[in-house]
Amino acid sequence: MNNGVANQAIRSFRSIIATFGERVRARNPHLSITTSHVQPRNLGEAPPTDCDLYLSTGGPDAPVDGFKESWATGIRKFFDRIVEGQLQHGPSAPAAFAVCYSFEIAVMHFGVASMIPRERKFGIMPVYPTEEGLAHSMFAPFGDRLFVWEHRSWQAVDLDEKRLKELGGTLLARESRDGHTKGRGLMAFQFSRGIEGTIFHPEADRPGVLNWLERPEQAKAVIETYGELIYKRMTKTIDDPTRLARTYALLLPGWLARSFNAMAQEHDWAQVEMPTYDAALGLDAFGRPTEAAATVGSNS
Repeated sequence: MNNGVANQAIRSFRSIIATFGERVRARNPHLSITTSHVQPRNLGEAPPTDCDLYLSTGGPDAPVDGFKESWATGIRKFFDRIVEGQLQHGPSAPAAFAVCYSFEIAVMHFGVASMIPRERKFGIMPVYPTEEGLAHSMFAPFGDRLFVWEHRSWQAVDLDEKRLKELGGTLLARESRDGHTKGRGLMAFQFSRGIEGTIFHPEADRPGVLNWLERPEQAKAVIETYGELIYKRMTKTIDDPTRLARTYALLLPGWLARSFNAMAQEHDWAQVEMPTYDAALGLDAFGRPTEAAATVGSNS
């Protein structure tokens, strides 16, 4: 969904998928894992129908642009196919996770909230799980706050609770703990069975964020928007292992693990352990430094 724009996200997604593949093969040496990368917006490629797990990425531009074009129609049919598969076959059916631009398309498609423009928000920011989110597998490891990478000019607001209930979905996180003090944005949903998503970037890791923040034009933009003090805090917080590193290590890897485990029961595969993260050491479930925490303290 990045419309052919080169960015750090695809590299990061590939890294997360590769690590997940190692975990699967460690328990299931006979299984082969194939990764397909399709580009609907710029190349008109449709999501393949023979995959089990789908990650739909962020991208540039406004979500309303091209919403009725053929590529967007195809994505919306894809979302419906995931829901229908889950309703017919249960949690062993394919599942999808939508990030940022894909999340915005999903919000509009399912009609669970309004998508409206907002002043550009970018940087490492806090997100607050709802009461339902605290009980949901996506946010259960984080407590009442987590830190994420945001880069967006749109927001989901005005939750349609009736529509969300019809879909069997749940609002999982907000921009503000009280729903308005720090912003009105609705940050994460279980849209329906089989489809989850966040408007922030759970794939963001230290190398990618640092690459962005250290570009002169981006550093200037952050300073002009938030001030030099916030910029310095932002560059320092990258190395805090309880913040971005924790989100990178647990959120998407957790979704991959629990989605795989739901399928494993049906296929008689060995389930994988849920990812863990040692904030004191910055280590992932394999005892290795996560990319987001690999150089903890280097900017101190």
